[in-house]
Amino acid sequence: MQHDEFFWISTINKATVVINRASGLIDEKTAALAAGGIREVEAQAGRDPARRVKRYIDYEPMLIAATSPEVTLIHAGRSSQDILSTMRMAIDREEAFALAGALDAVIGRLLELARAHRDTVVPNYTNGVAAQPNSYAHYLLGFVAAFLRDRERLSQCMARYDMCSMGATVLNGTGWPLDRDAMARRLGFARPVRNAFDATCEAPADYPLEIASIAAAAAIHVGSMINDIMVQYAQPRPWIILQEGGENTYVSSAMPQKRNPGLMNNCRADASDVVGELCAVMMRMHNVVPGMVDGKSVAKNSRMCRAAVSMLERFLKVLNALRINPERALEELNSDWTASQEIADRLMRDYDLPFRIGHHMASRMVSWARANNVLPLEFPYARMQQIYREEIEEEFPGVSPELPMSEAEFHDALDPRKILAGRRTAGSARPEEVEAMLAEDEEALAANRKALAAARAGVEAALAALEGDFSRI
Repeated sequence: MQHDEFFWISTINKATVVINRASGLIDEKTAALAAGGIREVEAQAGRDPARRVKRYIDYEPMLIAATSPEVTLIHAGRSSQDILSTMRMAIDREEAFALAGALDAVIGRLLELARAHRDTVVPNYTNGVAAQPNSYAHYLLGFVAAFLRDRERLSQCMARYDMCSMGATVLNGTGWPLDRDAMARRLGFARPVRNAFDATCEAPADYPLEIASIAAAAAIHVGSMINDIMVQYAQPRPWIILQEGGENTYVSSAMPQKRNPGLMNNCRADASDVVGELCAVMMRMHNVVPGMVDGKSVAKNSRMCRAAVSMLERFLKVLNALRINPERALEELNSDWTASQEIADRLMRDYDLPFRIGHHMASRMVSWARANNVLPLEFPYARMQQIYREEIEEEFPGVSPELPMSEAEFHDALDPRKILAGRRTAGSARPEEVEAMLAEDEEALAANRKALAAARAGVEAALAALEGDFSRI
């Protein structure tokens, strides 16, 4: 069923009939008249989509035409303001459900990749420069942590706005004793909006604004990872790349050697669009008096949410298309000096050499290696002994200038895998920590999926129960 504005106006009318009849506010005859009219209006809209109107002021004339003016009693104690506010909150809720599902799919795929690449060692970069070795799983779990924060904010947002505006009337309530709690439950909300002014003036604008800010945060994380992968395309032999073909890559019209990463280009553009949608949402709401419709547009706010879902769906395709070459990644690590800090760390930790002296010594070692085109695995131990002696005599005289590390220890310190295995802090890339974080994040994802399924089922059950009671009337 299409849960558009027309659907929610009809559903709100059904809830009004059921609840007012149960409360004794309208008699059986009026309730039956209204119910029959609502059914007829829905049938007409089913035959002619042009009759799926978006405003109550367009819906009510069709209801009167199908029955009589007596039916307008169901509008006692209501206004277009609280009806449209409830409708907007309900539609925003469904868009948030879709966004949550798309985020869960991305997080799930990242966790699958992380589990598959626990033993894949890759270079990580800071300031665009290869910095230290890392496991690809640990790297991916860093992004999982960021996306889980986005997801947590979205869960909190959905819970915060799980409330119904009916009974606020225009903005200060009504003398008609509508059962607001019952209206909220019947429409699948947890509770009514407490303050009637908030119900029609603030909450319906705040909800899409929060969703937009969460979507934009997710877009920034998507763009960050996309750009990190894109750097590899500048290399003649990248260690991570998209599988060629299909919508993943395309061939240059002039340069036959090129395989352009079109899927990632489009995904990055999607992320920019989502950030742009946040700016648009903010600008529509900025600098207007309370209650104005500018920021509440269902069409515009749904477009914002759908742009975010589309971005996440394309990002999922990127993740599915990634091809990682562990041997090439390790080769790149061993072609640069990302392990040099380990030399300074071990001299400090195991032999009490001041960290800064060890750091200077390791820097001197790298300078010599680069000047002489020597790679880490080829670095001569004798040269290391000489560099150590020079550094000690220049900057730390009075201690033994003999290199305390054995040749085996020296080469061990330059092994990326052993560096990761030797990490000791919580949250590090040590294999045991990676395994623990994987389990924690998989548990968090499972909990999110379970809660989302329950929320969706709760709304569906409420609407089904309402339809059953309405049908009996």
